[in-house]
Amino acid sequence: MAGKLLLLFAICRLIVIVGLTLNPTVTDLFRVGIHGKLSVDPHDIKSASMDFGKTTRNEPTAVLHPATADDVAKLVKLAYQSSHGFSVSARGHGHSINGQSQTANGVVIQMSRSGRSPAVPEVCEKKMYVDVWGGELWIDVLKSTLEYGLAPKSWTDYLYLSVGGTLSNAGISGQAFNHGPQISNVHEMDVVTGKGQLLTCSNDKYPELFHSVLGGLGQFGIVTRARIALEPSPQRVRWIRVLYSNFSAFTHDQEYLISLHNKPQSEKFDYIEGFVIVDEGLINNWRSSFFSPKNPVKISSLGAGGNVLYCLEITKNYYDSSNPESIDQEVEGLLKKLNFIPASVFTTDLPYVDFLDRVHKAELKLRSKGLWEVPHPWLNLFVPKSRIPDFDKGVFKGILGNKTSGPILIYPMNKNKWDEKSSVVTPDEDVFYLVALLRSALDNGEETLTLKHLSEENRKILKFCKESNIRVKQYLPHYTTQEEWMEHYGDKWQQIYRKKMEFDPRHILATGQRVFEPRFGSEGLLLENFHNILHFLRKPMYKVGFLLPHFSSQPNTLTPAFLHLYTTNWSIISISPVATPSSPAWSRTSNNSTNPPPDHHHHTARALYSVFATDKHRQKYKGTTTVSR
Repeated sequence: MAGKLLLLFAICRLIVIVGLTLNPTVTDLFRVGIHGKLSVDPHDIKSASMDFGKTTRNEPTAVLHPATADDVAKLVKLAYQSSHGFSVSARGHGHSINGQSQTANGVVIQMSRSGRSPAVPEVCEKKMYVDVWGGELWIDVLKSTLEYGLAPKSWTDYLYLSVGGTLSNAGISGQAFNHGPQISNVHEMDVVTGKGQLLTCSNDKYPELFHSVLGGLGQFGIVTRARIALEPSPQRVRWIRVLYSNFSAFTHDQEYLISLHNKPQSEKFDYIEGFVIVDEGLINNWRSSFFSPKNPVKISSLGAGGNVLYCLEITKNYYDSSNPESIDQEVEGLLKKLNFIPASVFTTDLPYVDFLDRVHKAELKLRSKGLWEVPHPWLNLFVPKSRIPDFDKGVFKGILGNKTSGPILIYPMNKNKWDEKSSVVTPDEDVFYLVALLRSALDNGEETLTLKHLSEENRKILKFCKESNIRVKQYLPHYTTQEEWMEHYGDKWQQIYRKKMEFDPRHILATGQRVFEPRFGSEGLLLENFHNILHFLRKPMYKVGFLLPHFSSQPNTLTPAFLHLYTTNWSIISISPVATPSSPAWSRTSNNSTNPPPDHHHHTARALYSVFATDKHRQKYKGTTTVSR
């Protein structure tokens, strides 16, 4: 065994020294043999360097408009096999907020449809699903399925988002309490991994890849096809809004309504959301034209007694053939059990498609006024049910004051509708809330609406949650250090890290998320080969654990500290095939110095590498730190 280890380390060192022969130049990109369009046009570069958030800008080297999934696979494989490497990011409609779909000096794959696009959505009416290209917009999925009288079960509020984009996060709206997020309504996917492999995955085939990609922030693969579950589509919607001045009554009613998810359709609403109104004056907001501008509603007119109101937004779906009186009775029966302000019921009826596409209509109005292409410092949080009253007091009635520049959504979801095997992390309670501050920064001379002020408010909110021990989880998360990502994922971090090493070992994909730094050149090759060593050694009598106090105490985990040790002038001097807890198998000494290089001292000096004879011993002694400076 010792001989095998030494041989593998020698091979790793040889690969690092010699390297591969391929260099990722623009010429190489054009030689990759794709059927789509690889562009270095300044317009394409500029478009791919920006997103909806308008707070981050990174220019790629080129932009690929793929014609097939094979185009995506060929490009990623080129990046993977290159000795120097380059990053690859998939971009749908560019609706990310903090540059998540961008990549500096890499290649952006523009997944949205172009002149030579992949096949249109294919509906299987009998089995109630639709196969769609990963860059397809949800509005186009809806149009295709409606031709068969069908529609997806779970939505986002805005339909001009790509399928691959929402599935990489979760995809939520007011239907999530009942059907779960969009990632809970996927049968299978075609995914291009960070190694350039094009694989079909599902619960039964490559299940680890399937669950990793769902909610995986693009870290494990690029979705080129998704099979989405469908249901018979309603034709019309009864859309209702009621107002509350009491936060406890508001959340009590929301939680009651989502508890009815297992009831027959006649005994529950089909969509449940809500929002917070902190502005004085009109109750209107940019998400819809629900309240008529000709008949404005003011907070003062409702006798609410305060500057904060809460709006419960609910819908009842029905069909053209439905009995209107039955719908009225169902709605009235549910509303009777709620404790809203009596004079605050606002109701409208509209086609199902118009309801789903409601935000786009508001978008067109904002575009006409020049208010859409502005910075969007959004903050989306999952808040535990037990702490939502504290959040209300500290944020809605505290930090935010009485001015905002966009909607503040708040609605609860049932955790049992989320698959724990996915990569998404949610609060550890049966019910948790989405709180989404969807604000726009405006340059209108009002300091409270500037990008600087809104960004500072976001920081204050996160600081308040941390100091108050409100264990929120960011949705559409944005962090700048790996330590923050480790805290975000918590107990899931080791799983995330292991799957990253398996499916994207060189950290090629979605570098704009900043979860992992790219591993290009010799360091990336070394990291991957060490990972291969781990797989080689996973046998009953030889268990490997890398015990690193500053990074992880979990076995079978590689961290930057391990790389730092091996790539400096420190060397391994002994390996034994079977070790005991009192006799660490791997020791290390300096070749020519009593001190490691200053840059690596903090990490390498306290690292311990051990091989234990049995899993029992490994678990028992995994916290040992006997070899240290």
